[in-house]
Amino acid sequence: MLNIVLFGPPGAGKGTQAEKIIDKYNLVHLSTGDILRSELADKTKLGLEAKKFMDKGELVPDEVVIGMIETKIDQNPVAKGFIFDGFPRTTAQAEALDKLLLKKGTPITAMLMLTVEHEELIKRLLNRGKDSGRRDDQDISVIENRIRVYNNETAPLINYYEKQGKYRAVHGMGSIEEIFERLCHTIDHL
Repeated sequence: MLNIVLFGPPGAGKGTQAEKIIDKYNLVHLSTGDILRSELADKTKLGLEAKKFMDKGELVPDEVVIGMIETKIDQNPVAKGFIFDGFPRTTAQAEALDKLLLKKGTPITAMLMLTVEHEELIKRLLNRGKDSGRRDDQDISVIENRIRVYNNETAPLINYYEKQGKYRAVHGMGSIEEIFERLCHTIDHL
């Protein structure tokens, strides 16, 4: 089974590349944001539990998110693997995910990190803001802060997956196809 954690700063192209990887390798996309919205819409037990925290403006606890991920994994028993998007974000979440996947007998294969030059990230996000109307992609100080927060929060995860021999940096500059080819080359040589 192929289980990939896809990482990269805002504007690295994770969403675009995740879709291409999912199509090529026939993986199930596990986006914690999508899972959370689905659980809330379906009014599941975990969704209602998450709503209690969200209604108070609090983060949904890791154990609730892990429970939702477990449900999604169980709903896809014949999956060839999963691509994790937006999770884990902390070492504690990575440890909880490893524990869950160990229980399922299907560990993380690799953490793929799209590396993109800072100036290119800014350019991509400003263009996305222009095209999509997303306010958080139109203000340079907000963009800079998002990148800073990402860099600060991600460093421990790089170390976590490096220690397991699962961290792979993939050059995220160039055309969508060039980046995809590099990702595929990395995946094919895991």
